[in-house]
Amino acid sequence: MQEDFKHNPMQTTLATAADISGVLALQEKYLYKNMTEEERKYGFVTTPFTTKQIQDILKENGLFVAKNKEHKVVAYIFAASWKYFEQWEIFNYMVSRFPKLSFQKQKITTKNTFQYGPVCIDRKYRGQGLFNQLFEEMRLEFVKRYPISITFINKINEISTAAHTRKLGWEIIDEFDFNNNQYLALGLDMHKSVS
Repeated sequence: MQEDFKHNPMQTTLATAADISGVLALQEKYLYKNMTEEERKYGFVTTPFTTKQIQDILKENGLFVAKNKEHKVVAYIFAASWKYFEQWEIFNYMVSRFPKLSFQKQKITTKNTFQYGPVCIDRKYRGQGLFNQLFEEMRLEFVKRYPISITFINKINEISTAAHTRKLGWEIIDEFDFNNNQYLALGLDMHKSVS
């Protein structure tokens, strides 16, 4: 558990069942379909999770949250095995592309990688170091199991692409089209600290 957030002390931790309602509320606020065109310029999430899907990811130790002083969930990160994510067709399509991809001269497989994301941070808590702090909480848990992390970002979500490549050092390893949207696939060495 990390609480060394520089400007505004935050608690980052593995989520529990008690955090589900807070995660759902934050997701609802930043879900693409619920936002105006102007709001989307500042980032959004596209994958809505149900209560059951969140309960399932808790069993994998794959949901991390940040809470403010009032113990309200103000950020979350999902991370899990490809088996968990196969319930969404886009992840199966990504996996189908693995045989022709590599990351830092390593072949990408479902055994040496996991899917990271989505990540969502309440807008008023952005730009203060919370993203790195929460990501590091997840990295320390998942590096025990996987050397490489994979994620995808919708090309129109430029805020997210910039945050991942500049702040965390993610590398773009693929570009693909799915359901009339264009995406970037990115990889990260899980042994590198981002804090």
